[in-house]
Amino acid sequence: MTRSSFCLGLGLATLAPLHALAEDLDDSLLLDEITASASLTPVATNRTGATVETLDRDQIAADGQNLGETLATLPGVSFSQNGGLGQTGTLRIRGLDSGYIATRINGMDFTDPTNLPPSLNFGTLSSGLADRIEVLKGAQSALYGSNAIAGVVDITTWRPTTLGTSGQASVEAGTYGTYSGKLSFGHMSERGEISATLSRVQTDGFSTLSGNDEPDGYDEDVITLNAAYDLTDSLRLGISGLYSDGTADYDPTPTGTDPAIRSDTTRRGLRAYAHFVLGSVENELSLARTQTERTDHGSFGTSHWDGSSRTLGYLGSTTLGDRTDLSFGADWKQDKAIQSGSTDTEISRAAFAELRQAATDAIDLSLSLRYDDFSSFDEQMTGRAALAWRIGPDLIFRTSLGTGYRVPSLYELYGTSEGDTVGNRGLSPETGTSFDIGLEKRLSGEGFLKATAFFTEIEDKIDWNPSPPTGICTSAYGCYDNLDGTTRSQGFELSGRFELTPATAIYGAYTYTDARWKGDRLRRVPRHDLGLGLSSELSPRITADLSYQYLADRLDPGGALPDAGLGTARISYTLDSGAELYARIENLFNEDFYTALDFNPVYHYNTSGRALYVGLRASF
Repeated sequence: MTRSSFCLGLGLATLAPLHALAEDLDDSLLLDEITASASLTPVATNRTGATVETLDRDQIAADGQNLGETLATLPGVSFSQNGGLGQTGTLRIRGLDSGYIATRINGMDFTDPTNLPPSLNFGTLSSGLADRIEVLKGAQSALYGSNAIAGVVDITTWRPTTLGTSGQASVEAGTYGTYSGKLSFGHMSERGEISATLSRVQTDGFSTLSGNDEPDGYDEDVITLNAAYDLTDSLRLGISGLYSDGTADYDPTPTGTDPAIRSDTTRRGLRAYAHFVLGSVENELSLARTQTERTDHGSFGTSHWDGSSRTLGYLGSTTLGDRTDLSFGADWKQDKAIQSGSTDTEISRAAFAELRQAATDAIDLSLSLRYDDFSSFDEQMTGRAALAWRIGPDLIFRTSLGTGYRVPSLYELYGTSEGDTVGNRGLSPETGTSFDIGLEKRLSGEGFLKATAFFTEIEDKIDWNPSPPTGICTSAYGCYDNLDGTTRSQGFELSGRFELTPATAIYGAYTYTDARWKGDRLRRVPRHDLGLGLSSELSPRITADLSYQYLADRLDPGGALPDAGLGTARISYTLDSGAELYARIENLFNEDFYTALDFNPVYHYNTSGRALYVGLRASF
């Protein structure tokens, strides 16, 4: 389902009754940011029991071109990649990979139904795409449907925030023949807005695998569009669009250097909505279509995958009193995959609701329920309960309990290989339950301390079974099946920021994750993930930042990955015009850091050595 445009009207309207109850709270809480992902309608982060992390435009711009690596700086989030920007990348939330993560870009679901499992390849996302990112942790299928067992990544692109014409622009160049540029511009009036973002990144790159020195490059173009207009005082129409096209070179083997070996990825998305008021109910109707096309020009020929989704959705919201809001809705979705010479489809229908209540002036509760009916397997009922308790003006207690599911991909259901059936039409969705509990303490200025413990359990794991029961497939090598055993991920997250002086602060995060299936550790999940940093305003014009991230105790199918860290240094200078000149050094200490081994564990997938980038960014 999709909800981004509710930030414009419906979300703020439904917040009003609950917000009125908080008038006596400390200003630091009243000024807390709004999250669009934690509920069916936007809510202040201090009023939700769900755990949400955010990245704003400055944080995204400061952390380099690879959006997956930027996300991995958040507590509870890690990222592994088969090489540099553009290569296959897997995001993990609390030890669970991309197949358990629902992803939205401007309200559009870009999960690729041809991927195994259905997911978004985060390795192909560059920083030019995003203006703000929210990471919602824990099982969220009651809000988002399939794949949201580990959580949700909600990405929004730039939009104007002040009346008139405004925009942003940036250019950057650096090591590995890397060049990038981004231009965002738009106009906002009393009745509407329109905006667009154009971005491009290109790099000669470095060798994907450690067996050769031939560079593997990547280039990507991204265009996004957003527009909305109030036809009347009670009717708003809007549209969002996205187009991206990227090409990545890669090594098929550790010693392979054929420059013709490459993969192409094209994404298209379009969403239109109408937001209107009928009596005491605010409503939104939306229609969206997304498509991901992938073409692999490999050693044995060309392979093509085409995955698309169409979604028709309705969301309504009303106030049931001074302390209670109700949101409800329904959607219809069709996933289609063209692969292996065949076309397969899956249709789902859903109904959902969320009740939010201010039990007292300090306690907010929410209860969400969702029912999904599928054309190929059993229906699913999921729920989530969350509580936020503002114990004091600077202390918040949060807890949430949720259930989720992950449906089989269309290839896992219907796939064939060399004429033999490897899909399994009898597959059932994976199902999971998550629980977390935490405290957040506000300190002076922008300081804070957070601590959260988490637990997730998943049944009916879908994976390759080399010895399946007789009759479910024709391949002599096996097929996809629901495997016995339980996946469990548990641990805790710590994060904080402390201002040493008004101009200098230290910050950091640590996550301990124990993720296993049938008692065996999940691959590429760091048991220990530590990040530390120091930021300082050296003068009214100069700011500097030094950070270090260390990963320890990671396993790969080929063996143990070495403990290693990455240092990053940043410095910026504000010009008289207000533009910002900056420099960034990645892998500051030139450490031999990598996140994945090849099938032949003698070799590994490379990551960047020490690299320097300089750039200029400005707003107008």
